[in-house]
Amino acid sequence: MRHEKIEKNLGLMIVLIVVAISFGGLVEIVPLFFQQQTTQPVEGLKPLTALQLEGRDIYIREGCNVCHTQMVRPLRAETERYGHYSVAGEFVYDHPFLWGSKRTGPDLARVGRRYSDDWHRAHLMNPRDVVPESNMPAFAWLFENTLDAEGTAAKMRALRALGVPYTDGDIAAARMDVAGKSEAEAVIAYLQQLGTLLKRER
Repeated sequence: MRHEKIEKNLGLMIVLIVVAISFGGLVEIVPLFFQQQTTQPVEGLKPLTALQLEGRDIYIREGCNVCHTQMVRPLRAETERYGHYSVAGEFVYDHPFLWGSKRTGPDLARVGRRYSDDWHRAHLMNPRDVVPESNMPAFAWLFENTLDAEGTAAKMRALRALGVPYTDGDIAAARMDVAGKSEAEAVIAYLQQLGTLLKRER
């Protein structure tokens, strides 16, 4: 009888749904803020350099994260292909994180140092030169575009306000670190550091 009253009263039903979802969300999410493994960086984790930070922004701008995840799930098939499963401590400085859920292309969580800079240059210029079956578009314009060094320091200051441990020295050197570099150089610098702190599982 009570159940029937709830089902027929739209306002009451909405209130109870909101309460149920809120309670479930609190139970699932709030504890994560207090677990060390989700809030503390893994050993050796450093913030992205100015060049890597610019590369990450270009990576997002070009939609690379739409086709490539950056999250190896703790399943044997995944760890055998990509390496150690992803852990939260690797991403504490990422704003926003780029885990993703769609793999049109392979996961890139452990791509750092797996290929040479020359390989990445060839791959960005024309993916089919190194992976004949690839359906990834070419990004030749990244080699023509030069980074705008004006806003890098401001980005780093904003990230420091979010808890990323950039020093005054990092911020002061940012403009010089990216001046004259191509967008392709920045993207490659970003890719080459991805997932290099955790060893590949065997």
